[in-house]
Amino acid sequence: MLIVDDQHLVRSGFTMMLSVEDDIEVVGDVANGELAVAAARELRPDVILMDVQMPVMDGIEATRVVVGADLGRVVILTTFDRDDYLFDALRAGASGFLLKNAEPEQLVDAVRSVAGGHALLAPEVTTRVIAAMVTQGGATTPATATSHVGSAEQLDRLTEREREVLVLMAQGKSNGEIARELFLGEATVKTHVSNCLAKLHLRDRVQAVVFAYEVGLIRPAETRTHPRG
Repeated sequence: MLIVDDQHLVRSGFTMMLSVEDDIEVVGDVANGELAVAAARELRPDVILMDVQMPVMDGIEATRVVVGADLGRVVILTTFDRDDYLFDALRAGASGFLLKNAEPEQLVDAVRSVAGGHALLAPEVTTRVIAAMVTQGGATTPATATSHVGSAEQLDRLTEREREVLVLMAQGKSNGEIARELFLGEATVKTHVSNCLAKLHLRDRVQAVVFAYEVGLIRPAETRTHPRG
C-alpha cells in the first residue's frame, strides 16, 4: 500500500501502525498527489491512503487520475473540516473515507476491507457526506469517467429481489444483515449484490448508496451506518 500526506509525521505514524501487520506491506510514502500518481504507476499498490489538502496536486485530482487509470483503490484520509472536498473525492472515485483520528485497528480493518474489493465510509460521515452530496445537486452533476449519475429508468434492469437488496445495501447493511432480513443465504445475497452493481454499472457499495439517493430509493435519514462488504 501507498501512503500520501504532506506531513512527514503523519506518513511515519501510519507506516508504523500498518507495517507491523503480517498481511500489509507499505511500499512507499509520498508528500503530494503528483508524486502519488507517479508512485502508483511504478509500485501498483492495492490501496492508497490519500490526504486531501496537499501542494502541487491535491488528493482529489490525484484520486481522479489514479482511479481513472486503474492504478489502485483510494481511501481518503480526512479531518472532515471541508465537506466539499469529501463530496468531490467520492465523485472522483474514492472507495471510502477514513478519519485521521481513527483507532489503529480501524485503519488496519479499512485497508484490509478496501484491498479485498469492498468500499467503506467511516460511520461518523456516511449520512452527512452522501446526503449533502445529493442535496447539493448530485443528480444534476455531469458524470465523469469515475462517477455515476443515477436515473430511475435504470431500476428497471433489476429484479424485485435485487431492488430490495439494493435498498438494504444502501442503508449500510452487511450481507449477513441483509440475509437475515430477507431470509436468504449470505451466498445468495452476495450474488444479488454483484448483480446490482453489474446491472447498474456501479463500481462498489459507495456508488450504490449515491445511486439509491439519486433515484429516490432512500432518504438521508434511512442510512444508519457505513457501506461494507
